[in-house]
Amino acid sequence: MNINTNLTAVSEKINKIFYEVNKAIIGKNDIIAKVLMAIISRGHILIEDMPGVGKTTMALAFSKALSLDYKRIQFTPDVLPTDIIGFSVYNPGNNKFEYKHGSAICNLFLADEINRTSSKTQSALLEIMEERCITIEGKSFNLPKPYIVIATQNPIGSIGTQMLPESQLDRFTIKLSMGYPDIKDEINILKNKNTDSLNRIKPVVSADDIVIFQRIAEQIYVDDSIYTYIVCLADATRKHPMIKLGLSPRGVISLTAMAKSVALMSGRNYVIPDDISYIFKDVAEHRLILEHKAKLNGLSVSDLLNEILKNVPIPKVKIKG
Repeated sequence: MNINTNLTAVSEKINKIFYEVNKAIIGKNDIIAKVLMAIISRGHILIEDMPGVGKTTMALAFSKALSLDYKRIQFTPDVLPTDIIGFSVYNPGNNKFEYKHGSAICNLFLADEINRTSSKTQSALLEIMEERCITIEGKSFNLPKPYIVIATQNPIGSIGTQMLPESQLDRFTIKLSMGYPDIKDEINILKNKNTDSLNRIKPVVSADDIVIFQRIAEQIYVDDSIYTYIVCLADATRKHPMIKLGLSPRGVISLTAMAKSVALMSGRNYVIPDDISYIFKDVAEHRLILEHKAKLNGLSVSDLLNEILKNVPIPKVKIKG
């Protein structure tokens, strides 16, 4: 697969995806771009926001535009792991146990309000997200390709919520917040409210196209200076006196994969430092834990990541021809 001959075709299809998703999601182009980048990087997305800002609508819009098999679970305290991964049931007709699919058997799985359910149910997602397979009674079942988890959570402190453990958070490639729309966009939302925008979204790519995008992104060239820059950023989070838990090796891998997606969606076959800075905070913020003295000094994770981006030297990239 020659990456240079595919860049134009990929760019055209990505523009079509934006056009379709924008029918349902107004004024959030940056969020749409980052979700698509995470999908192309084979990643999973965590969206933390208040109810009613369009998190579920966005997942549905992507499933329609990308022609993906979509399923959703509204997480509550009584949701069980078997609701997600499925279970074996005895069939007296053939005297065998048969596997019954859980909700996670799809291309795009929306785990809505994930931080309202039990830790045991949350942990059922771990193997799914990392290994792309489900194990039931010693038998493994591969998930379809592509496989994406979009999880939403209410802000910590909302009624009925509990914090996700670090091991769960680290499985998400990025964490985003949609935020409230501005006045102009909210007026447009009201005007379009009765147009049934989701049903107007047309499929413009297939699941196979997404797999191809993912393979092309993997071929994006990364100069050694860029690899060094990524590792130095991660190292700075681990050595910062105000940060208790820095960026994990899995986070470094996610940062590199996301940077390749940024380059691909920018029409380039190589990564530049701006690609890193564009998605660094989205990849790193949910993975870090601050020291108590940082909180006492009124410092946020975002403040410290901005400081690190400012202080780590930006490399001069040798562009591969």
